[in-house]
Amino acid sequence: MSDRTVLHVKGRVLVGPEDVRDELWVVDGRVSYDRPAGARDIRTVKGWALPGLVDAHCHVGLDRHGAVPQDVAEKQALTDRDAGTLLIRDAGSPSDTRWVDDREDLPKIIRAGRHIARTRRYIRNYAWEIEPEDLVAYVAQEAKRGDGWVKLVGDWIDRDLGDLSACWPRGAVEAAIAEAHRLGARVTAHCFSEDSLQDLVEAGIDCIEHATGLTEELIPLFAERGVAIVPTLVNIATFPQLADGGESRFPRWSAHMRRLHERRYDTVRGAYDAGIPVFVGTDAGGGLAHGLAAAEVAELVTAGIPPLDALAAGTWTARTWLGRPGLDEGAPADLVVYDEDPRADVRVLAAPRRVVLNGRVVG
Repeated sequence: MSDRTVLHVKGRVLVGPEDVRDELWVVDGRVSYDRPAGARDIRTVKGWALPGLVDAHCHVGLDRHGAVPQDVAEKQALTDRDAGTLLIRDAGSPSDTRWVDDREDLPKIIRAGRHIARTRRYIRNYAWEIEPEDLVAYVAQEAKRGDGWVKLVGDWIDRDLGDLSACWPRGAVEAAIAEAHRLGARVTAHCFSEDSLQDLVEAGIDCIEHATGLTEELIPLFAERGVAIVPTLVNIATFPQLADGGESRFPRWSAHMRRLHERRYDTVRGAYDAGIPVFVGTDAGGGLAHGLAAAEVAELVTAGIPPLDALAAGTWTARTWLGRPGLDEGAPADLVVYDEDPRADVRVLAAPRRVVLNGRVVG
């Protein structure tokens, strides 16, 4: 496509769950629902169109060992793009990926700065590892470096205890979250276990990643405070393997991880039924491959979330939550076209027919 080409998307345009239109036009990279006058160079794409998928927990520029070179990060971003993911919330990375913002052919990234963890309580080379007295200062630093988000590590294995435990005292997280909010940033936290959640939520946190420790007793608190969860079920599927690897050294931790895995679907369905906002995230970029947003939507359906709501968790409502437009008049034309209706079967998401980013067909 040249810069003068007008793209005509024809068929079923899913502007929202119930807002379905027959066509849209892409003019100068932006969405229009009015046919452009005098357009001659027109390319037509037919099918079912959705806003670009959202992966709300993804790590571009990171692998299991830490930061990766720019060419590797580029391949990660391209893998997500070609799978239809056009908006990423990068939930913590030691890499500087600001160069992506200058690339019209790569997904848009909302950054949470670098993870902030307790000393020796997270994956090596990932996080700033600090003690509670420094938490406020580091949260302020990452709030200024990110795009409106900060990422804490709320719990991790305590080697002396031999199990998961909360990383931060209540007073430290209260002060840190208050400082982030003062600076205009939202706060999210990695949390596998149960015992870190109440303090974080009562301290005013905005989101919890994984949330495998969410219990029936805690669900009403999450719902009352409007705290979202990003379950990353495609990542939680690896818990049994992790448990097997740690069995000999940390049998208590291994048993705990297996229990969290066994009840993962009940946990997510219980959260959804209580009205807790649930969003799609894969945790790609650590030990997990990129391009799995469609698989995560399918996992939410397996957990018992109705297909249309699972689809919204990775498209319309996710974009609203992150403050980014969908297929609105005048918005950047970031969309994916499928051969069939993804509302009828979310597995359709795994096979995009066309990917359009900033108004250009890129896949």
